[in-house]
Amino acid sequence: MSEELGKLQKPEVSRFENKRKLFLVPLLYSWQDAPAEYAEKFDLYWQQVREHLANLESKMGQVNRIYHESITVAGEEGLKFLEEFSPLSCQIVSQKCQIGAQMEATEDSALIEENMDWERHLMMGFISQKVAQTVSEFFSEASRKRYEYIAGRLEETFKENEVALFFVREGHRVQFPADIEVFSVVPPVLDEIHRWLRNRPTTEKADESAEKTDQPE
Repeated sequence: MSEELGKLQKPEVSRFENKRKLFLVPLLYSWQDAPAEYAEKFDLYWQQVREHLANLESKMGQVNRIYHESITVAGEEGLKFLEEFSPLSCQIVSQKCQIGAQMEATEDSALIEENMDWERHLMMGFISQKVAQTVSEFFSEASRKRYEYIAGRLEETFKENEVALFFVREGHRVQFPADIEVFSVVPPVLDEIHRWLRNRPTTEKADESAEKTDQPE
């Protein structure tokens, strides 16, 4: 079950007792030389994420564990890596860790690398439809294994009655264990960001795609 924060007015807290509660944050990235208009919305997005998480914690309890896509090591080492490629989500994670949350290793490095390699091949384009289909199938299989691994990490480390925070890109296919209650954090500015990304010039889309390909998965 997934509930958007905006609809979570006065939750019946007793309804969630003995359940694992997961705050799901869509992970957004910026890129070098991003237009000022996008940069402004991007900063506002992370500000609203912080506010919404504070609201959720006031109702559901303090975050105990943190999961973040692309992070393959736990604790301080994971934080150092996160700071390099996602500074704004890292600020939130660091603050939560300072007051007692545990950052978990979320992914397997070999699966991330395999997934990225097949994705790069897909972005190149192909003349042969057969080759395109084959690469697409390999990418889908690599993605499936990656998301299954993430779900396994949640199952292994996320304890009963705990509250966890998970940063992952929109469009992910992680299947959460049935006993995890998922609360989607959806800041109001996210719709504006979606519209801006859809409507921006094609040349900017190409530039951003190139930047994202260089981001760790």
